[in-house]
Amino acid sequence: MRTTPTTAPSLIAAGVLALAALTACSGDGGGATGQAAPASGGAANGKITVAATDTACQVARTDLPAGTATFAVTNNGTKVTEFYVYAPGDRIMGEVENIVPGLTRELIVELPAGTYETACKPGMIGKGVRGPLKVTGEAKPLTDNAKLAEATTSYQRYVRSQTDALLTKTQEFVDAVKDGDIDKAKALFPVARTYWERIEPVAEIFGDLDPKIDGREEVIEEGMEFTGFHRLEKDLWVAKDVSESGPIADRLMSDVKLIVEKANAEKLSPVQLGNGAKELLDEVATGKITGEEDRYSHTDLWDFAANVEGSKAAVAALRPVLEERDPELVKALDENFAKVEETLGKHRDGDGWKLHNELSKAELKELSDVINALAEPVSKVSAVVSR
Repeated sequence: MRTTPTTAPSLIAAGVLALAALTACSGDGGGATGQAAPASGGAANGKITVAATDTACQVARTDLPAGTATFAVTNNGTKVTEFYVYAPGDRIMGEVENIVPGLTRELIVELPAGTYETACKPGMIGKGVRGPLKVTGEAKPLTDNAKLAEATTSYQRYVRSQTDALLTKTQEFVDAVKDGDIDKAKALFPVARTYWERIEPVAEIFGDLDPKIDGREEVIEEGMEFTGFHRLEKDLWVAKDVSESGPIADRLMSDVKLIVEKANAEKLSPVQLGNGAKELLDEVATGKITGEEDRYSHTDLWDFAANVEGSKAAVAALRPVLEERDPELVKALDENFAKVEETLGKHRDGDGWKLHNELSKAELKELSDVINALAEPVSKVSAVVSR
């Protein structure tokens, strides 16, 4: 979930520093360049420059040919920002989050003909500074390649397997809350969220459903009601009282059913798979590693593991194409996923994980370091599949 935790400034700083370290090691194809792009003008090397400030979002070109486009977004402001490409209804076609001041990050997105909007979000809140984007003409979709077509179908099967479990475990969690069984609800909370966290790349596409389900308390600042998993988390761990939580639990179940229906009907493009794999690692670097995400329960390592598993599943779906086009990248991916799994495995606790506040600073740094190392090859996946 992308909401900025303005009520926890120390966590913001830690997350930004963690992401800065992550993006500094990223290479071409969706990571940071480490250098500022031109503030305005045309597309350098085929990349569309975007100059973001605290009040403006200057996109160098707003009329594009259909096909794959690369946006190079430079944050010239003072606030951490994000960049989005929206289809009608605020359906997210592509996004790049946590662009710290002075940094450039890239977004590769596949766009068929149509009308879109671009948006920069200084402070990572609200609707953002928006502008029109028109895409015309025809281009063969990347899925004209049989292996890429199979990749999207394979990932869709993965999403369906996870959404089936998400429905089951969320219903068990909701029932426990409504029954007033606090201990059972606490045990089920991180389990249900595991299936949610694995499929966030597709779950985040659909407008405000994501913040309704997974928004932290700061959504209030964006004019939204605080609902979903984290509202119930606060009721369970802070208030220690769920006697009035039934309506929130019912709403969570209703929202989860709706997003499952939408997710199962959605087939991500190959580029979206690559972007999603990277976004899941960014989630770890900016939320889970700091303890920001599950700040009341401290069950962040469940989410951490689920994000890594979801990232690995997206990359696995693309593996046949990656092996064909860049076998050295595949080798690097395998090695770094293995290192993350090995390091994370040190913090197993039975069938689950240790609490975030049980880990030392040194242990958290070790986890951060291996995620940063993994982010570098994952950041190259979208560029390889979009060739």
